[in-house]
Amino acid sequence: MAVLELPAGVACIRDTCNVYVLRSGAEAVLVDFGSGEVLDRLGELGIERVTDVLLTHHHRDQLQGLARAVAAGARVWAPPLEAGLIAGIERHWQARPLDVDYDLSEDRFSLLDSVPIAGTVDEYRTARYGDFEIFTLPTPGHTLGSVSYIVMAGGRRLAFTGDLVFSGGRTWSLAATQWTYSGVEGQESTILSATELAKLGPDVLLPSHGEPIEEPRAALATLAARMGELVALRVAGHWGLPGRLEAPLEPITPHLLRNRTTFASTYLLRSETGAALGFDFGYDMAAGQRPLLWSIAGEKLDAVIATHYHDDHVAGLGLLRAVQGAQVWAPANVAPVLEEPHRYDLPCLWPEPIPVDSVLPLGEPVHWHEHELTAYAFPGHTLYAAAIFFEVDGRRVLVTGDQYAFDGGRAILNYQYRNRFRRRDFVQTAELLRALRPDLLVSGHWLPRTIDDADIRQISDDAERLAALHDELLPEEGFGEPGIGARIEPYRGEAGAGEEVELEVAARNPFAREATVVVALVLPRGWSAEPEAGSARIPAHGEALLRFVVRVGEQPARRARVAAELMVDGVRFGQQAEALLDVT
Repeated sequence: MAVLELPAGVACIRDTCNVYVLRSGAEAVLVDFGSGEVLDRLGELGIERVTDVLLTHHHRDQLQGLARAVAAGARVWAPPLEAGLIAGIERHWQARPLDVDYDLSEDRFSLLDSVPIAGTVDEYRTARYGDFEIFTLPTPGHTLGSVSYIVMAGGRRLAFTGDLVFSGGRTWSLAATQWTYSGVEGQESTILSATELAKLGPDVLLPSHGEPIEEPRAALATLAARMGELVALRVAGHWGLPGRLEAPLEPITPHLLRNRTTFASTYLLRSETGAALGFDFGYDMAAGQRPLLWSIAGEKLDAVIATHYHDDHVAGLGLLRAVQGAQVWAPANVAPVLEEPHRYDLPCLWPEPIPVDSVLPLGEPVHWHEHELTAYAFPGHTLYAAAIFFEVDGRRVLVTGDQYAFDGGRAILNYQYRNRFRRRDFVQTAELLRALRPDLLVSGHWLPRTIDDADIRQISDDAERLAALHDELLPEEGFGEPGIGARIEPYRGEAGAGEEVELEVAARNPFAREATVVVALVLPRGWSAEPEAGSARIPAHGEALLRFVVRVGEQPARRARVAAELMVDGVRFGQQAEALLDVT
């Protein structure tokens, strides 16, 4: 773990994050704490005691070893809005919703267990910590409660900025800035925070990841400008039609009907035989989060195809099967999530497994009565989505799920990072649009849209710019769109006391070179894992799966936490993933 000497008498310990050491004689104040190994390096710096630890935000890579600070007698100070995610995280773990989950904030990237704090920092005010006068500026963006600390040292104004900004006007994680489903609050807050921080005139920015930023104004202005452009590509209008309750179904063509009463629109394809095939079936518009059969107006469905796994698109599939005997058809990349939802750490999961009667191979046509339909992988809104192509009544139709929102004349690229969005997904699907040349796009929440070559060019141009903005905003060496370096599957599970469970860790190489990734599981007391640590050689920005057999302890538990500690070529990234297990 490297020690970097910075100007103005500040040292930086390269740990799971940058841990900054403000020295005054034999005592020090720390900004963030990482794994806690900073305590083992104090002697090299001539420091005998840490008086205070100031936290920029609650994420696990910033403070996973925080219990060591408390044990060593240091006072821990938290951002006011995030104290509960540090000192009260146990309550949060037990109460946090997991199903039908539209909260995209990274509140789960938190401590596994609570750590007591001395108090909260005073925002917009200067307070004394150890021998230092430190000003706290609220800088939401990476998280809602994030703060930055401004300190005069060695004649320079230093700004400890957490994960607000990365060098070159980038940001460590775009996923972290997406707090709500389809929202841009975190990105807009980043713009405001960058603007306000620049007004204080810092001489250097000291971020939680990456190198010191010696040209703060340029970096903050670039960050704000790029975020502004990203927001402009993201915002869409609203939708709605009067009179939907009086006439649930409206014809788009003689044989293609749109339901107007479901929250995520259901479409019906009619056969000349009188049979019907549905696309998605979720919540009723009038009844909130509840599916109701009256909305299909007495139509008898042979089957329903799910475009993706989100609860508002699939909540009524079991009801249709039970009452009408309708089959559930799912594209090959969607079916696994429907059948094993608890395996995945994803938003908007339906809480119960949905059996799939027919898995549709991607790119291969299937026949239903006189119609031919083809499912294509359609990543963007979520990795686990498909578009369904068919021709009916002389129209070339593509059912696109929630891929695009429509704001006036524009198609808006509708993505959520926790849905496992990748920056070039929309480029890939724009290529499919050019190949299929549909003249009608059918979507989940917006009216059907006739499109032409100009529309496809706009979608393609926006997709390329979206990808380029991610190249410009995210570090070349980092965890990219997910913002974290690992995930554990199954994310949720059950086991009897003393039983064994298998866990699979997908670990990512953040570097632009081949590297060795090492993963060790962090387990509750009395648990064990085989192997204790796993490793793999992974190509640049690649991913590998490491498998573990975990023997759970003898004590019953609800939502016991297991974390994956990640190290890549000797660089520690901390507890990058967690899973939850109920022990009976």
